[in-house]
Amino acid sequence: MASEEFSKKYYKIREVSEMLSLPASTIRFWESSFPTFIRPRRNDHGIRYFKPSDIEALQMVQYLLHDKGLKIEAAREQLQKNHRGVSRRARTVETLRGIRDELQQMLDALNRMR
Repeated sequence: MASEEFSKKYYKIREVSEMLSLPASTIRFWESSFPTFIRPRRNDHGIRYFKPSDIEALQMVQYLLHDKGLKIEAAREQLQKNHRGVSRRARTVETLRGIRDELQQMLDALNRMR
């Protein structure tokens, strides 16, 4: 999900959880593990509001931890040393996943026609 796809200025943790297919507890853990990159605002009741930049940072963390298999400390180092490169690779992987999903839907539709 690229930043131009965001329709709102702020998102609640439930919405972010659904976007990234991650449990809210994982998002809260990553927030505490990557405080330099993920900084949601909180209202007086403690409810988190994530900006699109926070969601993009979460996507980068997801890429580094889940796709690349890095540990938290190694992911933190990668984000600090090569933030732009990680961002570009994470967006590329997300784009390729979307393309793969569309192709799979086309194949499924073709198979149903047979």
